Amino acid sequence: MSVVKGRVEGIAKVTGAGKYAAEHRLDNMCHAVFAGSTVTAGTIESIYLENARQVAGVIEIVTHLNKLTVPGLADDAKIKESRFGLPLFHTDKIYFRNQPIAMVIAETLEDATYAASLIEATYKETPAKVDFAKEHPRVPLQSAGKERGTLSAWENAPFIVDEEYNIPAEIHNPMEMHATIAHWLAADKLLLYDKNQGVVNVQRTYARLYNIPQENIEVNSEFVGGGFGSGLRVWCNSLGAIMAAQQVKRPVKLVLTRPQMFSLTGYRPAAWQKVKIGANKEGKFTGILHQGKNASSVYEEFRDGITGITRMVYNFDNLKTEQSIVPLNLGTPTWMRGPGEVTGAFALECAVDEMSYQLKMDPVELRLKNIALDKDPENGRPYSTNFLDEGIRKGADMINWKERQQQPGALTEGDWKIGYGMAVGMWGAGRGTASAGIEMGKDGIITIKTAMTDIGTGTGTAMQNMTHTFTGMPVSNIKVALGHSTLPAAGSQGGSTGLSSISGAVAAVCKALKEKLAAYAGLKDADITLSDKGITGNGKFISYAELWQNNNLTAIQVEASSSPGEERKQYAFCVSTAHFVKVRVNIKTGKVKLERIVCVADGGTIVNEKPAANQISGGIVGGIGMALMEEQLADTVQGNLIGNDLAGYHFAVNADAPVIEVAFINKPDPHVNPSGAKGLGEVGIIGFAPAVANAIYNATGKRLRDLPITPDKILS
Repeated sequence: MSVVKGRVEGIAKVTGAGKYAAEHRLDNMCHAVFAGSTVTAGTIESIYLENARQVAGVIEIVTHLNKLTVPGLADDAKIKESRFGLPLFHTDKIYFRNQPIAMVIAETLEDATYAASLIEATYKETPAKVDFAKEHPRVPLQSAGKERGTLSAWENAPFIVDEEYNIPAEIHNPMEMHATIAHWLAADKLLLYDKNQGVVNVQRTYARLYNIPQENIEVNSEFVGGGFGSGLRVWCNSLGAIMAAQQVKRPVKLVLTRPQMFSLTGYRPAAWQKVKIGANKEGKFTGILHQGKNASSVYEEFRDGITGITRMVYNFDNLKTEQSIVPLNLGTPTWMRGPGEVTGAFALECAVDEMSYQLKMDPVELRLKNIALDKDPENGRPYSTNFLDEGIRKGADMINWKERQQQPGALTEGDWKIGYGMAVGMWGAGRGTASAGIEMGKDGIITIKTAMTDIGTGTGTAMQNMTHTFTGMPVSNIKVALGHSTLPAAGSQGGSTGLSSISGAVAAVCKALKEKLAAYAGLKDADITLSDKGITGNGKFISYAELWQNNNLTAIQVEASSSPGEERKQYAFCVSTAHFVKVRVNIKTGKVKLERIVCVADGGTIVNEKPAANQISGGIVGGIGMALMEEQLADTVQGNLIGNDLAGYHFAVNADAPVIEVAFINKPDPHVNPSGAKGLGEVGIIGFAPAVANAIYNATGKRLRDLPITPDKILS
């Protein structure tokens, strides 16, 4: 596939021409700022606003006492039915510390911020629960998925690993803050500039809450500065902006602070897991019991699907999975890159590694003996394609796995212990319904359009490349428009379904364009090719100028949709990664240095290798943070989040990562969609943290099952 290697939106981003949600300017716009609760659980008894009202520039202060009621949140029954989450200013209950209790609307951000700091409240406090480690043992487990075989069938297996694993809460921390500008154009017409990963989802949510037609809500999210899952939900900041704009009858901008994002826009929940796995002396798995619990909020249930990956990767004739959620007085968690699977893979892949040492078998060999290559073990359908075994073998060759020693601690250079580790990741290759449109002028410039956002993953560039491939039009003649609700509808950018879904729509609309051009040219049923000058079909060339003149055209517009079909009932679809890591561990300081990182991904056709490799590398950098540094703690007495800013919350930076070596199998999946490409956004992080943990064990002989693996744990 001949493709453009740069980013179609790159120049707009680096020059500032591309506007993010908070950068738009509307006439007469004012600013809103939340004031948060100072207790962790209870009810509001009174709110004192007089000092805040004295600040020059304050227009209005909204609380639960004077808000304009949102129809979809009008009473407890409607709040429950809405499934919106935090019922902003529609309750006097406090569910977590720093929950918004008031919203100051002022002429300037400075005025609003200062006034918000002056708001005081009294509360009737109730006991709060914020300590996951203390609370989760009290919550019983529940069955998660159909049991295969029985536990008793392998209880006497000659080799058994039975261990517990813990992961703390982790925060998305995208570069762009969550922000919304809201403007009521009429009583039933709303304009939003919003940071999100799906404009249609925002439309639907507020059409439902306000009982207005979906098409009356215009949402613009053309440029999004990262999301990692935090933008898949509609959060209370956008509702706050909408409520404020309705209250003061002016456009209102509301931008969350970084500390507020830690509480109000989700996070990967803390999790406890126990994995018991059995094997025979030949190294074939005989059974597994995987149990998991994840934190949630007291006002909303969030299930992370921790044990799902155990039902995907390996052949287990006997399998049982159990899960539960642990309600805490914290904000609601949400999907974070590789949700569920990345947490589950840590426990599963560490347990598999532990089994390899019991068996005295190479971890690569053990996985190759047990991975489910031909059929999805959960539903029995044949995989359309699954080249995980090729990825494992290729990755082992790339990192010189033969240099690894089976005996932990065998490789030493001065104060440094050297070790090798590996693990695998897998994710379901989904595809949803999506639409795309093309507008073409007589100058030969075409614009490919969709409402789907591009959160930095390269969706726009991929659309440009696919349009070139399907039509023959040079990429210099192809423009891209996306991230706006007035464009052809498409799903959210998340779950690694974006490219897979939109590729079918791009193929369909390119076909529609070619058919329309052929009809105008009198070349019906001809397979035409587009150039920058005109079309060619049946050996005949017709210029665009001639075509437009002969048919009295101003512009050509076509739209088409694409959906998954019967193939979803016939095949199973997956993407996979094989992660390999070489580490150095300093025996005096406990410092872990990642010397080499290799990842081989099977993602079907690679439409554009540069952004595809960036997706994998970005996921791996997230995995470095998960393995070695990221943890969001809460003060178990006061309920405050600890270090809830970019100074206190540690995540991986450039200095923490070597050059990441990414390779692809690059074999098309013939059934997943017309391009043969599968999404790579999630799978890059899945399995990486256990690869690091396994390498540290190989280097030191210390099996560390609680993340993050910090120097104090290595030295203890």
